[in-house]
Amino acid sequence: MNEKIYSFFSKYGLLLVLIIAIFFRFYNLAITPPGLYPDEAMDGTNAQEALATGNFKVFYPENNGREGLFINIQAILLKIFKVNEPWVLRSESAVFGILTVLGIYFLLQFIFRRKNYSHLVAFLASFFAAISFWHINFSRISFRAIMAPAFLVWGIYLLIRSLETLREPEIKTKKLLWLSLIGGAIYGLGMHSYIAYRATPLLVILVCVFYLWLYKVNFKKLFLAFIVYVAAALVVFAPLGIYFLKNPADFFGRTSELSVTASSAPLKDLGMNIVKTLGMFNIRGDGNWRHNYSGAPEIYWFVGIFFIIGTLLCWNRAFTRKALDDDGNEIRLAWLINIAWLAVAMLPVVISNEGIPHALRSIIMIPAAYMLAGLGALTFIIFACRKTTKPVIIHSALIIIGIALIAQAYLNYFVLWANNPNVAQAFDQKYANLGRQLNEIMPAIKKYVIVNAGGVLVRGIPMPSQTIMFLTETFTSEKQKEKNIYYLLPGQEKQIKDNNAVIIYLDEK
Repeated sequence: MNEKIYSFFSKYGLLLVLIIAIFFRFYNLAITPPGLYPDEAMDGTNAQEALATGNFKVFYPENNGREGLFINIQAILLKIFKVNEPWVLRSESAVFGILTVLGIYFLLQFIFRRKNYSHLVAFLASFFAAISFWHINFSRISFRAIMAPAFLVWGIYLLIRSLETLREPEIKTKKLLWLSLIGGAIYGLGMHSYIAYRATPLLVILVCVFYLWLYKVNFKKLFLAFIVYVAAALVVFAPLGIYFLKNPADFFGRTSELSVTASSAPLKDLGMNIVKTLGMFNIRGDGNWRHNYSGAPEIYWFVGIFFIIGTLLCWNRAFTRKALDDDGNEIRLAWLINIAWLAVAMLPVVISNEGIPHALRSIIMIPAAYMLAGLGALTFIIFACRKTTKPVIIHSALIIIGIALIAQAYLNYFVLWANNPNVAQAFDQKYANLGRQLNEIMPAIKKYVIVNAGGVLVRGIPMPSQTIMFLTETFTSEKQKEKNIYYLLPGQEKQIKDNNAVIIYLDEK
């Protein structure tokens, strides 16, 4: 393959993918997505209360419970920017989305660092993630789940960095332990992100097993690295773990309600869930407009071809001596890690029985899916280069395809999806408009919001009210008195004594 391609991506690949990732995650963040979904707003109101009271929690029990790290970071952002706007909450997601894209780049580049194509394969995988509707979407929504793939990809990267020291002629124990310590701490932060992350210890164990199998490394040193990694993760997890010991019901949340074991035909449902989840990549994805362009495959068809190539080749590359250039365990390691990652990340998805295929619950599958696509694309590019004696054809094709994929990602997200009326409804833009109307009314005038909408009760008021509460900063009773905004249920209108009060009805969609 032409060395000019390798050289270009070695010099500019990381910068290029960083620019693309930043653009797709921050461009027009103030208006896209529209509205503010109550689940996002709930995080924001908890963050506002934490700022007002100084009580930053490791776990916030409202709305079926959420780990506190994401919310506590949002509180810091609200303090910095001093505005109660959706983009402030969502900017945290954008940052974690960018960190995931970069983590994919560093992970693949390190695994293949001895190969001249290391930067190319790293660019391909991270580029596919950077322009992925699946990842762009959740990088622009205030859901704590976006932290999970970021912490996982960096945690696995540092685990591999530590285990690679075991392959050096002279093992540097200090370096091994420091990398394990830092990697374990970052990995442990992921336990503060999303319930699906709890399946990932199995992936950590498998990575260590792969090193023993492929490289026959020193078992005692590897076990020491593993113990330090796990210990660091447990220390970071400890505050949340202690909370769960005291409140075991919050640990399980809605898991028992959503599990296939609660079904009348659990094995049948499990089988269907596996089929639907595997099919979401290339056939039919999540039908929820908030999670996806309703029903579209999670991976764009062109990239999906490379994902299929990568997945099909995976078994051959992982379990035989054949590889892209017939020389190695680095390639086998990459295939093994990615297929194991995909399988482990699928577990919490397929054992649930709600909204399958479920793009959000599948979020930790994203790095593995696009790394497989990157490996598939690399295989195809190497094959194409061997079939032509004119490198300019390959160069031109890469540029044209890259620009076309960027344009497609922009069109699909910012034009077709963002302007679809179903999206405004999915993000409750109507509720956000009511909140902004209330902000324009003079504080001296009493304002009553009659919440005639369903949803989980939060301190006696249905969840949809959270959108208005965040935008007006009236979650607490103290703030409601200060801003003269009060929340009532249908039938409580008789409590309104002021004839000059403004009454707003928050109804179902």
